[in-house]
Amino acid sequence: MSDWRPDSWRKRPIVQVPEYPDAAAVKEVEAELASYPPLVFAGEARNLKRELAQVAEGKAFLLQGGDCAESFAEFHPNNIRDTFRVILQMAVVLTFAASCPVVKVGRLAGQFAKPRSSNTETIDDVTLPSYRGDIINGPAFDAESRVPDPARMLKAFSQSAATLNLLRAFAQGGYANLLSVHRWNLDFVSQSAAGERYQELADRIGEALAFMEACGINPSNVQQLQGTDFYTSHEALLLGYEQALTRVDSTSGDWYDTSAHMLWVGDRTRQPEGAHVEFLRGIGNPVACKVGPTTEVDDLMRLIDILNPDNEAGRLTLITRFGADKVEEHLPKFLRKVREEGRKVVWSCDPMHGNTKSSAGGLKTRPFDRVLKEVKQVFACHKAEGTYAGGIHLELTGQNVTECIGGAVAITEEGLSSRYHTHCDPRLNASQSIELAFQLAEALKEEREALGASAAA
Repeated sequence: MSDWRPDSWRKRPIVQVPEYPDAAAVKEVEAELASYPPLVFAGEARNLKRELAQVAEGKAFLLQGGDCAESFAEFHPNNIRDTFRVILQMAVVLTFAASCPVVKVGRLAGQFAKPRSSNTETIDDVTLPSYRGDIINGPAFDAESRVPDPARMLKAFSQSAATLNLLRAFAQGGYANLLSVHRWNLDFVSQSAAGERYQELADRIGEALAFMEACGINPSNVQQLQGTDFYTSHEALLLGYEQALTRVDSTSGDWYDTSAHMLWVGDRTRQPEGAHVEFLRGIGNPVACKVGPTTEVDDLMRLIDILNPDNEAGRLTLITRFGADKVEEHLPKFLRKVREEGRKVVWSCDPMHGNTKSSAGGLKTRPFDRVLKEVKQVFACHKAEGTYAGGIHLELTGQNVTECIGGAVAITEEGLSSRYHTHCDPRLNASQSIELAFQLAEALKEEREALGASAAA
């Protein structure tokens, strides 16, 4: 890493960057951000890396979820609380079903920038720069809103700091009490049209907690039942912002991006010689890379070499995103090659991005059955190749939105517009997210049992 610096990415080709009209203003904002305190600490990022190493070794499971793109307008403690609550509910179901720890990582406190398929957007013969997330420009379709404004980076930092402060309080201040989380799941089961299907698992969790209580094990005397570890992540897209928050860790001398515990590079910015990969290769945080239908096997292996040259377990997560109809065509060749080369990675499934479609009314949506189909196919491919499906990566919200069709709540295309609030991509709502966790629990339990049988043999 002797040739890496936080600004070495500036010498590489770069895509998905905003065209700021005032370069001097950008430098002023980046300099101000560089003087701010870190949002997260290097020790926390190392803790996450150790937990992800357990995932890479098949001893834990990664649950990563949250907003497609955080917004300034929807910033509210209730929204943060509700998303955190849903992730905890999902984690309890998965932990019990798989009898293994679940590493909880939110797409929160920094997921403000979004890659776009086009630099411009046209409506009624009017063409404007594309909306790239609230950290860059505004979603309103007018010329003033769409001008990239570097001052938005300062507001994004402030919102991220407040979000992290609240998340830490929720995670360690008693709100994450295991008994409370289980009661929330019972509420879901009793109110869901598909509740009977999940009642047995919910009852078994309740019996286990009651047995522990009878043995004197409860949140009042066991810290692990009262709180939880919770980490943050986002796509490292706006590299000027990321560089400004990259600091040398005083204990190790390594560089860490203190904007989040975990950063990832997207499907549009994963060029091996590109700026985004160059930035990620030098930071000590655990990092991730999206893997899609356009990824070539040789390019993926090259990315693994760049991002995880020491083959360190927990350093690199590969997030696959193919679409329900393309998993069997693409995933096995990647699993096979990575396994044959002995690379230590976490395999995670993003079943959202490859299953986006437009409704009859022109709104983007994701059918719940397609999301579930991709998850099941990913697990089947891992089973066939003898590898471990170690995680899931979801765009979700705790709000009662209507953005993805289907699920037990039976959202229809006609009903999408009633509570369609996303600024970018459609998200699973709370009910759909928990339903997915119950269904995922079955596949995860089977995978864990197969791993156990293989180890015993």
